[in-house]
Amino acid sequence: MLNIIKRFLVTITLLMAASTAASAGHLDRIKETNTLRVCHWPAYYAISYNNAKSGKLQGIDIGLARELAKDLGVELKFVKTSFAKFIKDVQADKCDIAMFGVGITKARAQHLDYSDPYLSSDIYAIVTKNHPTLKNWEDLDKEGHILVVQKGTYMEDAASAFKNASILSVVKFQQREKEVRTGRADAFLTDFPYGKKILLTYDWAKLLEPSKPFWKTEYAYAINKGDPEWLTYINNFIKRIKIDGRLKKHAEDNGLLPIAILD
Repeated sequence: MLNIIKRFLVTITLLMAASTAASAGHLDRIKETNTLRVCHWPAYYAISYNNAKSGKLQGIDIGLARELAKDLGVELKFVKTSFAKFIKDVQADKCDIAMFGVGITKARAQHLDYSDPYLSSDIYAIVTKNHPTLKNWEDLDKEGHILVVQKGTYMEDAASAFKNASILSVVKFQQREKEVRTGRADAFLTDFPYGKKILLTYDWAKLLEPSKPFWKTEYAYAINKGDPEWLTYINNFIKRIKIDGRLKKHAEDNGLLPIAILD
């Protein structure tokens, strides 16, 4: 009888421990493991990208991820992802937070919790300078034109506003540029940071800007649903970096001050 009671108590103890572990939030685990895991996409110019010359990660969210880890007093680990798969990576607990300019969309909000926004950008189009029919934004939405978007980005949602042009979603890095440069597509849709990179990188590229706000989107950080303590900490971090000037500094350092939300 005594052995049965002992086994029962051991079972109850194990169940309670498992329950506690399952209910523990990311903030507790970050402190316990002394590590902050940040999902990032290393091809997002000025946001989170791998500098080919230095071999180092750069961008506003690389810098702010380091600021967040510093505030937490823990080590920082970057986890490579992409817009096509980052929701699954966050849900699979491969990282504690996604920090790479994640546009706030209704579709994503079904699967993730967003922080308060810190950047905001409209949509732009990249075309070749010598394109015969694309001279301004209004020329984009015409039959026969093919517009390219990166799969998983909010540009896919924005593309739904075009009623006549055909839309092509691509996954591979730099495939958008290749499709336009080779003439297989007419333009690709992007945002302020990536559009800035294209103009600095390619002499064939021209940027078309909407004549009025087209699809303005706020950017935030994203975490798995159901962790209010962790979300509150992140929102307080964003408030702090707005007040103490760190957001402005990192935005200036990466040429993103025009789209930074500083108040």
